[in-house]
Amino acid sequence: MRRWAVLRLNTNMSTSEDLFVEGKRKLNKKKKIELTDEQKQEIKEAFALFDTDKDEAIDYHELKVAIRALGFDVNKSEVVRILKDYDRDGNGKINYQDFFNIMSEWVVQRDPTEEVLKAFKLFDDDGTGKISIRNLRRVARELGENMSEDELRAMIEEFDNDKDGEISKEEFMSIMLGDT
Repeated sequence: MRRWAVLRLNTNMSTSEDLFVEGKRKLNKKKKIELTDEQKQEIKEAFALFDTDKDEAIDYHELKVAIRALGFDVNKSEVVRILKDYDRDGNGKINYQDFFNIMSEWVVQRDPTEEVLKAFKLFDDDGTGKISIRNLRRVARELGENMSEDELRAMIEEFDNDKDGEISKEEFMSIMLGDT
């Protein structure tokens, strides 16, 4: 199981339109958001990475890239709306706390099943509906993981319930959602 965690991809491409509207509504109600320390750190790092001028605020372009770095697919009108709603100083920028609040809400609202299915599609680049050793090797290489054939084979064998030598979508879901 641990080896699969190494190969998890940040595939959190969620539709932001609904998340934005729902997130803004919930922020206005001051709902307590439960994030893991890892999620909090991910948001903080995205902001810091794209606050290129280090003024503790990000503009339209920096905001758009930071949101996408967190795995959300946003369009121009959504980014403009966020800036319009949260630019308190009128300088065309959003501060860290507002960014954190918005992104926290979006992260919390992600559908884990949908996210895992997106990750599966990244592994299954040949569209067979299964993850082969070739698929696994490619992902490991792309992530800079130097894994031997035996290690890759062992990963597949560990969760290959139907013993066909590949990981099906159902087997992958079980691995990633902890149902094994």
